[in-house]
Amino acid sequence: MTKAEIVTKISEKLGIEKGDVQATVESFMDEVKTSLESGDNVYLRGFGSFIIKTRAEKTGRNISKNTTIKIPAHNIPAFKPAKVFVEGVKSNVQVK
Repeated sequence: MTKAEIVTKISEKLGIEKGDVQATVESFMDEVKTSLESGDNVYLRGFGSFIIKTRAEKTGRNISKNTTIKIPAHNIPAFKPAKVFVEGVKSNVQVK
């Protein structure tokens, strides 16, 4: 599902104009991004958490030059779904 499809579904469900829904969805995404960039996690009860994970320093390989490189420790954004969310997906979606 794309952002446009989400906007359409919410617009149809609530009877709000698509432009207003799109502005709301984009504002939500901007707030999550801003919060994570400032070092704060975002917790949405019953849905999940947008968190910052720290990756440790590690050694990698540049296969084209056949050399080792050091990859520094860094932070990445991650999503951790709530237990209710995970159980809903497990019980409603068939394994492919």
